[in-house]
Amino acid sequence: MKRPRYPLCHLTLFGVAAVFVGCAPFGQKAASDLPPSYKECGPDGLIDDFEDANNQITVFDDRGGYWYTYADKEGSTVTPEQGDNGGTFTVAEGGNGSKYAVNIKGKLAAKSIVYAAMGLNFRDPKEAFDASKYEGITFFARRGPGSTGKLFVKLPDGTTDPDGAVCSTCFNDFGAELTIGDQWKRYVLPFRDLKQEPFWGAPRRPHVDRSKLYAIHWEVKASGADFDIWVDDIAFVCKG
Repeated sequence: MKRPRYPLCHLTLFGVAAVFVGCAPFGQKAASDLPPSYKECGPDGLIDDFEDANNQITVFDDRGGYWYTYADKEGSTVTPEQGDNGGTFTVAEGGNGSKYAVNIKGKLAAKSIVYAAMGLNFRDPKEAFDASKYEGITFFARRGPGSTGKLFVKLPDGTTDPDGAVCSTCFNDFGAELTIGDQWKRYVLPFRDLKQEPFWGAPRRPHVDRSKLYAIHWEVKASGADFDIWVDDIAFVCKG
C-alpha cells in the first residue's frame, strides 16, 4: 500500500448527531482499515487516486467523467479557476503518501449565501451512474494552514440534480458535513446515512438514490472564510 498510517474517523450528518466508527491514535491503525461492516471493493471501486495526473476520474466500465470547480457569483474565488471562467482543472503535488491529490484554494465572499467547490461527474457526457452494488464512498482529506475545516460532501442524484428531471426545488443534495484537520484522515460516508439539509428542497426523500448518482462535490460555504482543501484516494466501499 502506498498510504502511510493515519487515524480513521467518520462524519457528522448535516447538523444531526455524530456517527462514530472509531478514531485511533497515529500509527495504531493502517489507513487501509475500514469499519467492520465495510470493505474495499477492489479495482472496480476506485474512483480516483490522481496518480495519472490528469483531470479525468479513473476510467472503469461506464465511468469516466471529469473534475471541475465552481463558485457563487457573490465574489468568492476558487483555484483551479472554474471552467466557465476559462479555467482548466489540474491536480496538485503532495498526496496522501503519494505524488498527487486534488486541492482547491480561495476565499469566500462575506455574504450570507456563498460557496465554492470541486467536484467530479461519474460519466461524460453527464449522465446518471448506477452505484447500486456499492454501500458508500470513502476518501482521505485534510486542510491547509489557515483554512476553514468545515466541508460539505454532496452526492447529486436523480431527485436533486436538475438533469434528473424530477426536482422542482433542486440542489439540496444528499450528503454530510465534516470537520477536517490538517493531517490526512480517511472518511467513510455510507449511502444509507447521507441526508438532505433541512427545511428546503423538493422532493424530499428518505435516502439518496444510489442507482442514479451524477456526481460528488466537496463544498465550502463559511462566509468570509479562507479555504485550502485537499482530497485523495476516493473509492466506493462495499458491504463487509
